[in-house]
Amino acid sequence: MPIKKETEPWVINFRQLLKASLHPGAQWFVSNSRGQMRLEIKEGGAKQSRILPFEWNQKAAASALPRLQQIYKNYIKSKGQKTLAQACALTEVSSSKHQVDWDDLISQYRKFVPNASDKTWTKSYLPVLRKAGSLMRQAKSKPLDGEHLMMKALNQWQQGSRSRQIARRSLKGFLDWAVLRGNLIAAYAPPAHIPETRTPKQIGYAISDEQILYLLESIPKGRHPAEVETYNSWKFAIQLCTVYGLRPEELRHLYVEEGPEGKELWTSYQKSKGGTKGNRTEPRKLHPLFVRTPKGPIDWQLLNRFEIEEKLPPLGQEGKGGEALGTFLKRRKYWSDLKIWIKKKKIKQVLKPYTFRHRYAKESHAAGFPIANICKAMGHSIEVHLGNYARFTPDGTADLYAKRNKAAKAACKTKVF
Repeated sequence: MPIKKETEPWVINFRQLLKASLHPGAQWFVSNSRGQMRLEIKEGGAKQSRILPFEWNQKAAASALPRLQQIYKNYIKSKGQKTLAQACALTEVSSSKHQVDWDDLISQYRKFVPNASDKTWTKSYLPVLRKAGSLMRQAKSKPLDGEHLMMKALNQWQQGSRSRQIARRSLKGFLDWAVLRGNLIAAYAPPAHIPETRTPKQIGYAISDEQILYLLESIPKGRHPAEVETYNSWKFAIQLCTVYGLRPEELRHLYVEEGPEGKELWTSYQKSKGGTKGNRTEPRKLHPLFVRTPKGPIDWQLLNRFEIEEKLPPLGQEGKGGEALGTFLKRRKYWSDLKIWIKKKKIKQVLKPYTFRHRYAKESHAAGFPIANICKAMGHSIEVHLGNYARFTPDGTADLYAKRNKAAKAACKTKVF
């Protein structure tokens, strides 16, 4: 018959002290879990438990008792609104005397993400990290844990927006880093998922060659030299974006190289390829895809015109090329008419400055070019390409069914019933 192990005196005393500090009938229990203190509560037939940051020994019990009493107060005060885990997290936060120099912590994290350019750091990291810092400095309404901190810090960005997704990713990475290195207590570890309302991704309209020609024709010729130069510079920009499938921002990063078969137009613009951290686009050679008319392709001699330094339009601040082109296009009557036409035709796509790049992708697929080559010409990964342009890839399903039906009809002609 096994000998019953006697409970140590300090454990009996510890449990009695805990019970005496709770309301009568409260079923709160402490026990040993592999050398760590485990708290379990029973309420209405349901059980909750939590491993506490205390060792299971007499010395730790003296420090654990006031913490347990505070957890109990936080749990009871919530009137069922908080779980045991949340009550423990709140108590841990309020009990922690660990002071964090948030500005210094942000500076340290900057060194941890060297692949982020200064522009990306300023735009995509600093706003949300500083917002989180201001929340953590609040005395009364300091976030209880990583989930509350992220939800409050992200409030200023619209649900489902791209800017919110970027801010969420930046803050999550920072909190993971800070908790892992002990700069923040474990309660501030970010949750695996945060509830989000995602807005459907807008599909860009791929403008046709005919519409491009109408658009160019609709741009005024200008009444005086400065006006003529301005309008001509925007025409030149639209032609370059159309023929080379450029992002508007790439207009300011063009240069000419001497290639094996003569002069070549290149772009030095670099952006994230998506996916692998720090993986950015390399300078690439540009390949023209001419606008076609019933009489044949049009060669606007773009490389030669760029080489002799034909004027390009002002594109505003670095990174704002798309906005500058968009502003110019919004002032064109044909652009507005084209938007109305798209809406009337119930085409579920939007007209935007990237419409010329979309045209390049569509025409490349229509020409039967391999996806890998199209991606190389456009300067992005296959994953990014398929995420945006899978709609242009040939669909072999219809051909397969057509061939099957054709074979079935041929068989019927020879078979006698």
